[in-house]
Amino acid sequence: MSDRIGRRAVCLWSLSAYGAIALASAFSPNFTVLLVTRVLSGLALAGIYTVTFPYFLELLPSRTRGRAAVYLSIGWPIGVLAAVGVTQLLAGLGWHVVAIASALAGLWVFAIRAWVPESPYWLAGQNRHDDAAAVLRRLGADVPASTRFEVVAPERAGRPVELLRGRLLRITLQMLVVNFTFNWGYWGLQTWLPTLLQDKGLSMSASLGFVALSALFMIPGYVSASLLTGRFGRKKVFLPYVALAAVSGIFFAYSGSMTELYIANFALSFFSLGAWGVWNTWNGEFFPTALRGTGYSWATAAQLVATSLAPSVVGFLLAQATGFSTTVLFITSFLVVALLFAAPLPETEGQDLE
Repeated sequence: MSDRIGRRAVCLWSLSAYGAIALASAFSPNFTVLLVTRVLSGLALAGIYTVTFPYFLELLPSRTRGRAAVYLSIGWPIGVLAAVGVTQLLAGLGWHVVAIASALAGLWVFAIRAWVPESPYWLAGQNRHDDAAAVLRRLGADVPASTRFEVVAPERAGRPVELLRGRLLRITLQMLVVNFTFNWGYWGLQTWLPTLLQDKGLSMSASLGFVALSALFMIPGYVSASLLTGRFGRKKVFLPYVALAAVSGIFFAYSGSMTELYIANFALSFFSLGAWGVWNTWNGEFFPTALRGTGYSWATAAQLVATSLAPSVVGFLLAQATGFSTTVLFITSFLVVALLFAAPLPETEGQDLE
């Protein structure tokens, strides 16, 4: 939809629908209604979840695109910490109040409506050249009057089959594998981290505190990756960060003391999320404007398939008593696969979006 009706429209409709449905869920009379409304709210939220990075990339000049887009990823750990904090603060008032608080995220629609313009790339792709030029001027660019932009294959807009044709086929397949394996390597561990830590002797409350501290270490990971990607490019930052995340995972699996466990997991959080920041940016730069939203939606879908499957598979391994070290090594092996499939992808730092 974002390739067909625009990035801004999808953001506005997605957030509005999410806020309304999430608010309705707070008044569910039974579990069945609650389940249905939460599923629908997730469906609604998928719009802004998918379009945010392509949209942001298209609002930035090439020279700052990588650095700024990685900073956008910092919203993830900040949001996680805020959600945990609000839940702890309001939990005593009941789940209804927590659900109402979650619906407040939909109010951000007013900020987007007031301050964020439509993507000039998308406008140009729709042959709305004057509107695209007006947005560029608003963003500080010097665009002469009556400018006409070069438009690449507008008839391909929003057609998923186009991702599997020509030169895009190889990139699409590599991108899907990296998204799936990278998310598996990260999410499979994070979902079961409290349980794994309890196997190491931590209480549940101590384990959750451990997870919260790990989220804090994500932020400097993002910041360092942001500074480095603008200087060295996507590939020269992403590949070493994923490799170091895998090494940290192995160290975590064989930690012999609580101190080693903390150091290894903090290193894993630092390098994994630093790599994620770069990947979220790099991932949105592979496709032409007509297919950028579509390509990124496929990437997001691959991530969410891994997010759905990994917890169950890891839980099965734990139930089979495979042990802490074996389970963590299995999860970490997916990071190695992500590294191998990302290595041949093209560098995009400093290049104009197509």
